[in-house]
Amino acid sequence: MLRFENVTAGYNSSTALEGVSLKVPEGKIVSIVGANGAGKSTAINTISRLVSIYSGKLYLDDRDITRMKPAEVVELGVVQVPEGRQLFAPLTVEENLKLGFHRLARLPDAADRYQERLAYVLDLFPVMKERFSQRAGTMSGGEQQMVAVSRALMAEPRLLMLDEPSLGLAPMVVDRIFDILARLREDGLTILLVEQHADAALELADYGYVLAVGRVRAEGPGADLRNDPALHHSYLGNVGAHA
Repeated sequence: MLRFENVTAGYNSSTALEGVSLKVPEGKIVSIVGANGAGKSTAINTISRLVSIYSGKLYLDDRDITRMKPAEVVELGVVQVPEGRQLFAPLTVEENLKLGFHRLARLPDAADRYQERLAYVLDLFPVMKERFSQRAGTMSGGEQQMVAVSRALMAEPRLLMLDEPSLGLAPMVVDRIFDILARLREDGLTILLVEQHADAALELADYGYVLAVGRVRAEGPGADLRNDPALHHSYLGNVGAHA
């Protein structure tokens, strides 16, 4: 579904990714792991077209999206759950979810689609039924992350990208989020997961990439990368390992 071809990208003329090539197959979970500063978030922001591409190509379904604007990429069904959640704190859960649905709001059957998407996300995260009228900024970190994922799902994405969804959350909540991601894969959703918790991310992933200093240092099936002691020692260490 998604393909990087020798992409070099960065911010304000500085390079954060250099010659990166990777693929995200349809219906799979691909994890990008690495230490802080490896370029993981830059990779996901490059896809969202929030980062300048200096060279190389970025494709979605063989369509060149290298020079597209962020809004155009979202219209194609590429939706990000950003690092730190970035909810609209003064708004209620319901209002945040309605904003997520904005991509589909102009469709002739928008009212029915909204109810379908809402029922879907509330089935995934039943706790939000009780929090529907609560302001997002007053919720716990774990609950806010559930709202952030749900807001993205309201857009009916073809590719869901998550940037450090475990950040600042208790292990029990992280387990819940990762269980939901596994269910979304079962439902046919394509997922790109950027995570510092390498062990958990690779355990979940069908395929993984290890980034270090903006370059792909290793790739392969998630289980193979997870079980490679030399790889952990060289590029991942035990920082972020998820018990």
